[in-house]
Amino acid sequence: MSDVTRILNAIEQGDLRSSDELLPLVYEELRYIAARKMSKEPAGHTLQATALVHEAFIRLLGSDPVKWDNRGHFFSSAAEAMRRILVENARRKQSQKRGGEYERVNLDELTISITGPSDDIITVSEALDKLATRDQAVAELVKLHYFSGLTLDQVAQIQGISRRTVAKYLSYARAWLRREISGHETSRSQ
Repeated sequence: MSDVTRILNAIEQGDLRSSDELLPLVYEELRYIAARKMSKEPAGHTLQATALVHEAFIRLLGSDPVKWDNRGHFFSSAAEAMRRILVENARRKQSQKRGGEYERVNLDELTISITGPSDDIITVSEALDKLATRDQAVAELVKLHYFSGLTLDQVAQIQGISRRTVAKYLSYARAWLRREISGHETSRSQ
């Protein structure tokens, strides 16, 4: 059992002092994930990687106790927390716009692009939520790879599956999400 899993189990059992041990163990990895994600955000973004890590960590250890099965489950939860924070931030910015139109998501790229304006992040997130209702496991892989910035090897290790399986699922997810986003764009322009 890794130190992270041991500490997560202690937190679950009500030992809140263990959370003080957890942050130093996971901070660098969470900071790296957040920095990679934030480097893709448009210039002038008000949310910084450090703030994203801290907000995600606070949400993870918030008032509602969560049971983490292992280190991978924790980082998966962290990826989801970061995604939600970025989507909330994008929605907040979107609600502040006046008369702004949505921009098209570039569907010709080989990867799912979340580097554009805040509207793009919301569109991708909504499509990802829809994918999760069809196939939760594939949606989870997308979150880990694209929102957390983990490599295919890291995702495979966390999920306990082969790198080839991860690549196959991500290929399926890209095609499904492109089709979903394309339909979203079409309906929005009509």
